[in-house]
Amino acid sequence: MLVMLLATPNRVVPLARLIAGQYGDDPPAGAANAVQAQVSRLRRALGGLVGFVGDGYRIAVEPEDVDAHVFERLARDGRRLLSAGRAAEAAGVLREALALWRGAAVADLPHGAAEVARLEELRLAATEDLVDAELAASGESPVPRLRALVERHPLRERFREQLVRALHADGRTAEALAEFDRARRLLADELGVGPAPGLAAAHLAVLRAEQPAPPARRRPPAQLTSFVGRADELARLAAERARLVTVVGPGGTGKTRLAIEFTAGRDACFADLSAVGTGDAVPSAVLAALGLRGSGFRADAVDPVERLVAALDREPLLVLDNCEHVVADVAALVRAVLGRCPRLRVLATSREPLGLTGEALLPLEPLPTAAPDRSPAEALESPAVRLFADRAAAVRPGFAVDHDTVGAVVEVCAALDGLPLAIELAAARLRQFTAAEIAGRLAGHGRFRLLSRGDRTAAERHRTLHAVIAWSWDLLGARERVLARRFSVFVGGATAAAATEVCGEDEDVLADLVDRSLVRVVDGRYRMLDTIRLFCAERLAEAGEEAELRGRHVAHHLALARRADPHLRGAHQLTWLARLAAEHDNLLAALRWADRGTGMRLVASLAAYWWLSGTRGQVGEAAAALLDGDVPAGLEEEYVSCVVHARPRPAPAHWDRARRLVAAGEVRYPFGLVLWGMAAGPPDDGAADLGGLPGDDPWNAALGLLSSALLAVLGGAVADGERGMREALDAFRALGERWGAAQALDWLARIAGWRGDWAAAHERWATALDLYEQLGATEECAELHCHRGRCLVRQGDLAAAHAAFTRAAELFARPAAEALLGLGEVARLRGDLRTAADLLDRARAEEGGAEWMSARALTAAGRLAEAAGDAAEAARRHDRAVAVVWTPVLAVELAAAVEGRAGAALAAGEGDRAALLLGVAVALRGPAEAGDPDVARVAAGARELIGAEAFGAAYARGAAMTAEQALTAAAL
Repeated sequence: MLVMLLATPNRVVPLARLIAGQYGDDPPAGAANAVQAQVSRLRRALGGLVGFVGDGYRIAVEPEDVDAHVFERLARDGRRLLSAGRAAEAAGVLREALALWRGAAVADLPHGAAEVARLEELRLAATEDLVDAELAASGESPVPRLRALVERHPLRERFREQLVRALHADGRTAEALAEFDRARRLLADELGVGPAPGLAAAHLAVLRAEQPAPPARRRPPAQLTSFVGRADELARLAAERARLVTVVGPGGTGKTRLAIEFTAGRDACFADLSAVGTGDAVPSAVLAALGLRGSGFRADAVDPVERLVAALDREPLLVLDNCEHVVADVAALVRAVLGRCPRLRVLATSREPLGLTGEALLPLEPLPTAAPDRSPAEALESPAVRLFADRAAAVRPGFAVDHDTVGAVVEVCAALDGLPLAIELAAARLRQFTAAEIAGRLAGHGRFRLLSRGDRTAAERHRTLHAVIAWSWDLLGARERVLARRFSVFVGGATAAAATEVCGEDEDVLADLVDRSLVRVVDGRYRMLDTIRLFCAERLAEAGEEAELRGRHVAHHLALARRADPHLRGAHQLTWLARLAAEHDNLLAALRWADRGTGMRLVASLAAYWWLSGTRGQVGEAAAALLDGDVPAGLEEEYVSCVVHARPRPAPAHWDRARRLVAAGEVRYPFGLVLWGMAAGPPDDGAADLGGLPGDDPWNAALGLLSSALLAVLGGAVADGERGMREALDAFRALGERWGAAQALDWLARIAGWRGDWAAAHERWATALDLYEQLGATEECAELHCHRGRCLVRQGDLAAAHAAFTRAAELFARPAAEALLGLGEVARLRGDLRTAADLLDRARAEEGGAEWMSARALTAAGRLAEAAGDAAEAARRHDRAVAVVWTPVLAVELAAAVEGRAGAALAAGEGDRAALLLGVAVALRGPAEAGDPDVARVAAGARELIGAEAFGAAYARGAAMTAEQALTAAAL
């Protein structure tokens, strides 16, 4: 039953045909019910692939999933290649077709004699085509094989004809004539017919002593597609003076295509060794490429190497393609012919070097891909993208890399490591999918399923992405396979020492993988292309080693993180940042694979790295996932670090728990305390809470100075804070620690800007920016641009401020609320209230929940309402802003909110209250920021409304308040 359904996959087979196939022309009573019962059993076994449609049943599989249909397709392809004169390719395809047979055809079909006969005839025809292909392509005599075929199929005239021609080509004229005579008599006795025209023509050629025309020297195969990229590699080949050049690289990088393009316009002989089964057949394959063929008859035949030397002495260039599976024999042959043919040059392609003295290697890397977020024109400068576009247009006319497709195309090319073969296979799937759908399906191991249909005429090992890599895998020794599968655990490559520690194999085996193009060495690190790594990861899972190797990987990288942490707070921080940056992908993988406790330790140990490198946003989801459940004993500080890093912002319960843990816990990760202070703000009681820091660490001492100074500034004691910042700056500079020095410089710049010392402010920001850029701390760079932008607004340079905020928005990972608020302020001051409102909405959506940011957003909303003439809404917004930051430890932010409330009072016609609140802000923080346009606007409006004398009195009354009085007044 299953056989009959598979004979026509995805098509309905009528019930009557199923009955006839099962029972013949005389089915028993109840045959229909019996067939239906069999179908029901099939449905249960096959998970619903079999369905009832109309008056019959259909199995939902593709023809490519059924070996009989695959055989028929391959047999047709092989015959077409043979007719086109591509004998070597035809032989490979036909061998693949015949290899699908496993005994008799459809042996389980009781009444399928006609189908059996049809398939058996196709099998014999494919065998005949294969013999013709081998006669044209191989250097070996086919006589022994043909004798066996004739014995099994004595009445098959094409086999007889091929045997007569093969004997004649070997110079065995008498045997050829005798073979024809036997065939003639057998046909007459058994069938009463004479020889067919083909057999008769072969006999006549023997009688006339006509020698078969020697096959022409094999030229590189003509290509159906354009050649993209590789200009530098072609130039290097043209300039190379070595007589032996080997193009080496992983499968699918385009080694064969590069060699073919190089031979254009050159006198070259092309020998494809992919179909050579054993090393001793290499000389014969090269002879066949030269148009020569060895004899299978004469025992004293000339040694094939001697014949090659005689023939190649006149050849300028010999191309040996696909050498990796017979590399030792190719090397021996090349050494022999180059030593005796002084004019000969050899160009070889292989996945590993031949290993000969004087061999020049041309490593062929994948095609360069485009960076994300590039325009279509910029992306098309990448050879990988151009290749995809070229092949895509062939299968989907009208396809173009434009603004709608460029992102997906770049993603596809990057996911496939720039491998030309993989890119071509992906482009071919545009018949079924969009570029975006292809990009989505390439994730992880899905790429092997997606890219499973290639050029039907290509060699089997080049037809699918999986087959390309499997070919290299099959050539590995046992120890090489062990290391290859274990090395796949390194997502971002590894040093030799790390590979040895985690994988348990020595460096010699790693070097072997490099030679075989499965591993690359880039800047001293060993890397696998991601596609190769995923293939090897499948082998790791099959070996049952995945959990063990992931555990070793996690342990190695946790130890590295702990070792790096103290170095990130000193003069060697750039060295260690670079080291951790090289392991970035491995660190993220370790975080994914770690158990909860180990994951917490990784987040905390790497806190300085995540922050300084500008990658803290990448660990947000993983950190958030670690928060669920009770806090493990001994991991309280690690839990706090996860709260700080988690994205989206954790629920208030997590923050409350973290605050209790910070107050009670011992500090083992000093940088984590910095991050906690930045994320949670200063404690409500105004204490810096640094008592738990180890006292003998100079970085901790510098941090204490910075924290105390910051608390002073935020609490309104700006002069004291400025002195403390200078001391902290000196301490961090003495340590050579860039991040702390830049933090101190940033605050010193802001303080200078508040009092109108613009030149000093921008000079300090420039120095701080240089330090952050050395670290690669992009988030801090973005914050500096925001601070500069706020200063430029107060200087009245709105164009420069807009540029600064725009740059900040480009650098910020989400949330980018501070930059959006700055851009909104510029738009409001320019009178563009609609743009200002849009930017404010975006900023509030991304503000992240920090109190100071919420207050700034509310103040911005209040001022926008003032500009729109809505005094009531302005008052509501400003009142909420004050409530959010109503604490003495945030006096600077509270003062800004109070100044906003003064604007609302002016909008309501309360000039005296506006003046009082401006004075209260001074009592909280000190003098207003120099040049603040909103403070100046409110002050001028209040003076005009109530007069200068009344304004001065109210303002002085507010400014004279104590801190406690000002705090009370701010709340009223």
